[in-house]
Amino acid sequence: MRIGELSRRTNVSRRSLRYYEEQGLLIPKRLPNGYREYDERSVTTVRRIQILLSAGLGTSAVAEILPCTVDDSVVLSGTCPELIDGLAKERRRIDATIDDLIAARDILDSLVGRPLHAGAAPSH
Repeated sequence: MRIGELSRRTNVSRRSLRYYEEQGLLIPKRLPNGYREYDERSVTTVRRIQILLSAGLGTSAVAEILPCTVDDSVVLSGTCPELIDGLAKERRRIDATIDDLIAARDILDSLVGRPLHAGAAPSH
């Protein structure tokens, strides 16, 4: 399939697909006319990339993780145990960021003497 079809099937922009290719995450065949040709596995690969990026991982981490997935999911196989420590470290970083954001929200609430709700402006 061509890039347009892959884009439609995955709901990912052509620009993002080209970026994934530049990062070595997605490797299409090149036809003699220069067009990219993707196989069925590319759909699964793009979906995996999207899940991993949405987890806050960078493309270099995604590149390490992709070869360790064994089925249509993003569950890691037992073939890459060395990634577990790095993912645990990333989870701790996310937890710390969440804690910092909660503390910032609590400070904002204390400034007005009550919890502020999303989208609500304080009354004067």
